[in-house]
Amino acid sequence: MRRLLCFTPRCLWSSMPALFALTLALLSCCRATEYEYLSWQSDLYTSGRIYGKQPQCVDIPDDLRLCHNVGYQQMLLPNLLEHETMAEMRQQAGSWVPLVHKNCHPGTQVFLCSLFAPVCLDRPIYPCRWLCEAVRDGCTPIMEAFGFPWPEMLTCEKFPQDDVCIAMSPANATETTKTQDSGICPPCDNEMQTDVILEHMCASEFAIKTKIKEVKRENSDRKVILQKKKKALKLGSLKKKDLKKLVLYLKNGADCPCQQLDNLGNMYLIMGRKVDKQYLLTGIHKWDKSSKEFKKAMKKVKSHKCPAFETVFK
Repeated sequence: MRRLLCFTPRCLWSSMPALFALTLALLSCCRATEYEYLSWQSDLYTSGRIYGKQPQCVDIPDDLRLCHNVGYQQMLLPNLLEHETMAEMRQQAGSWVPLVHKNCHPGTQVFLCSLFAPVCLDRPIYPCRWLCEAVRDGCTPIMEAFGFPWPEMLTCEKFPQDDVCIAMSPANATETTKTQDSGICPPCDNEMQTDVILEHMCASEFAIKTKIKEVKRENSDRKVILQKKKKALKLGSLKKKDLKKLVLYLKNGADCPCQQLDNLGNMYLIMGRKVDKQYLLTGIHKWDKSSKEFKKAMKKVKSHKCPAFETVFK
């Protein structure tokens, strides 16, 4: 059966099935074309491990925050990342929510949801390789600031170049945001929203309450020296004895703005991760008891369930 695919922005973002008549664009052109759909036994879908059950259309769960408002209501399971259960998919997808919120590339959600929660069509449609590359290039600097590499499961070379694939409209396809050029340093995003604070906490191995003694520039990083008095809220693998001499680095943050590091008299919630032999600063929020959002986040810290980043970013 042959289908006519539309690649205009209007088609791309129209609702429900028409939406993905939108996103299914060819890498090499921006006009409608014909494509003969394959059956569900396509080589693309079965080239990985052998699935224990046939792909099914299921409702996208309400708690799948990564793909909220993506434009369609049902997804395929198993998905295109070989997640066979909804629980596995939820856990892995949750790790990417903070990246979408950072707006590192306008196609981040489209790219990720095409894999985690693929739309139900006659055959699986993968994201275009160039979309993967654009999202990777736009988001890798932010991911590295948090100590995460671009994961092997999203290696762009595995996605199609010349086949039907999911893309954004040409006007947005190569656009990257200015976060690294003119925006604030990613860990210094000081949104006083409960979810944002908890996301920073989840992306961090440890969290402490303390003041900053001194900030120095060291090559392309900023070295953050803390006051001796510290209160640990979350230690992770960090030993209590290491708190006294803890020094953090704002990765590639020598030149990007960070208002918190310019106001050393305040008390801060400071979060970090150990990457190689360095402790990276992954989040910093003013300790503001007058903020309802901040107080709410602090109450939720102990009970909040974080996604397993270590199983995703390898």
